[in-house]
Amino acid sequence: MPSGTPPLPRALHDRIVASFAAQGLMTTLGATLEHVSAGEVHIALPNARRLSQQHGFVHAGAIGSIVDSACGYAALTQAPPGCDVVTAEFKINLLRPAVGDRFVAIGRVENAGQRLTVCRGEVRAFVGDASDFKVIALMQATIANIPDDRA
Repeated sequence: MPSGTPPLPRALHDRIVASFAAQGLMTTLGATLEHVSAGEVHIALPNARRLSQQHGFVHAGAIGSIVDSACGYAALTQAPPGCDVVTAEFKINLLRPAVGDRFVAIGRVENAGQRLTVCRGEVRAFVGDASDFKVIALMQATIANIPDDRA
């Protein structure tokens, strides 16, 4: 677990795991939930030909999707009781082509409010089993807290 991130209550952790499993897009992409803690979520994506764009890099849509979800779930860890979250806005900077064997999107809460949460996200590209990585994308996202009708 990254330092400084306290564990979540089991019910909230399980809620995030179940919500992630219900996302058809994450299943289609082959993404997995790697880490969930208070204010921080990691989502992994293996490189696959089906995710490529015309030059053979992983498509920006796939990269944007995993970092958007990482930011959204990070925001959910800090949402007021009885709330769910939806993305209200994001800005993504694609720093370099998505080249690697595996990608990890990290969403972190920067400021959690009653109605809006601002998150920062990054996507790291890994080659082989190496622990070295290159940051290929950065995101800033605004996540809205909405009433959870299931609560």
